[in-house]
Amino acid sequence: MYKIIITICCIITLQPALAQQFDAQAHRGGRGMMPENTIAAMKYALDLGATLEMDLYFSKDNKIIVSHDAYISGIFARHPDGRPVLKSEEAGLKLNQLTYDEIRKFDVGLRPHPEFPQQKKMAAVIPLLAELIDSVEAYAAKKGVQPSYNIEAKVPSPASTATSEFREQFIKATMEIIRNKKIQSRVMIQSFDPGMLEIVHRDYAGEVKTSFLTARNDVETNLRRLTFVPDLYSPYYKLVTAEMVEACHQKGMKVLPWTVNTKEEINKLKSIGVDGIISDYPHLF
Repeated sequence: MYKIIITICCIITLQPALAQQFDAQAHRGGRGMMPENTIAAMKYALDLGATLEMDLYFSKDNKIIVSHDAYISGIFARHPDGRPVLKSEEAGLKLNQLTYDEIRKFDVGLRPHPEFPQQKKMAAVIPLLAELIDSVEAYAAKKGVQPSYNIEAKVPSPASTATSEFREQFIKATMEIIRNKKIQSRVMIQSFDPGMLEIVHRDYAGEVKTSFLTARNDVETNLRRLTFVPDLYSPYYKLVTAEMVEACHQKGMKVLPWTVNTKEEINKLKSIGVDGIISDYPHLF
């Protein structure tokens, strides 16, 4: 009887720890509810206990900024004088052709987003990665928690125009910030671009995790694009099957699908054993 009681107590004690192993991630900080890739969005995600997922680009003056798009968005950005940025203007507003001082003058939080009507509206700018980390870490310290980060290293479009020199410079600059902030153990770097991940693995293996983003179906074919097995495999969620999850787990990779925006799909994917989920609506977790 004593052994039975001890066993039951151990199971009860382990249940919260096991539940915490599932990695709920806020896509671009939870853009379903907050302006994407902004400091306010990351604080919102932190309040929900989610990993902070974000995207990085270079400005013209080689500063690492947090943005999914390679340009000032014609969907949700506004000019410094308040006019909405038009889609036709995006080609002339590429981030790598603007200095950060120029980029910061555009607002990305006040204009209603047609895809996310629940999104809270507020003044917001495209932040520097270093600035975002400082703000989030200070906010987290007051709450007594430590944020985790999933940072996407993006290349110019089309990817064929990205040089090896660009990749080297981009990863080096990003890792200098991560090292300076002493958050390596809480960071994963994800990318659709194998070249970016190869540099991370070559120079920073053991410091940060790697996550291979993909919209292609076959795991074996995808992994042949790399010389190593990444820590995480991050497929488009509609590609995920129980067989895929098992195949990844056998190779030592966790499975982190993107971007899952309904409770039903979240529950379905959890039932087949995924290790985490990236969602625009982290409150659904």
